[in-house]
Amino acid sequence: MDISKFTKVARRLLPLQPCGAVIVAAGTSSRMGGIDKVMASLKGESMIVRTVRTFQNCEVIREIVIVTRSDLLVPIMDLCHGFDKVRAVIVGGDTRADSVKRGLGVLSENIKLAAIQDGARPLVTDAVIDRTVRCANSYGAAAPAIPVKDTIKLVKGGIVEHTPDRGALKAVQTPQVFDRELLQCALKKAENEGAAITDDCSAVELLGMSVRIVEGDERNIKITTPMDLKIAEMLLEEMQ
Repeated sequence: MDISKFTKVARRLLPLQPCGAVIVAAGTSSRMGGIDKVMASLKGESMIVRTVRTFQNCEVIREIVIVTRSDLLVPIMDLCHGFDKVRAVIVGGDTRADSVKRGLGVLSENIKLAAIQDGARPLVTDAVIDRTVRCANSYGAAAPAIPVKDTIKLVKGGIVEHTPDRGALKAVQTPQVFDRELLQCALKKAENEGAAITDDCSAVELLGMSVRIVEGDERNIKITTPMDLKIAEMLLEEMQ
């Protein structure tokens, strides 16, 4: 794939291309103390439903694929049957990258942009999705991020080796949005090289591709621990 069209010239003049969302909800919830975060209740509604609804209601999203565990396949199908943008609910792979690849493969052929969303970020907003998709439409790859508040230390063996400039650090969120073909090529390259990638941006960066950062939202937290769930409930009260 020739990526020069992304790295050399911004595609600002292109009309908005069709975008599909791949919502990845295949984790094991190992740090949730026995709570299955995908199905966890937030103000009486499951986390996955809250996540899917925001993408359902977002104008720039044409369709949705949900990738989950085999034991949650039927429950999520039942919960999301009323969302007409949901094209499929499928079983994920052994790794997150595998799950994303499976989701990309199920999107309709005419979908040119792919928004990859953590199923455990139920407070994502329409505004974050919209500006990330529009940025990716122009540049090929985009992600929302917020400034890092804490001082970060690079530590090895219990010893501080380096203190990065906090002003240059960002905490990256989802959805991360890409040209669909570009992301598929990036994930394949990462797999072939056995590269350890922590998010989809990491895979695209391996191709030498620049990822544009847009303004994220402090409320767009990822639910990883029971404490995160309590924080999300408090934030949800403020947002309603």
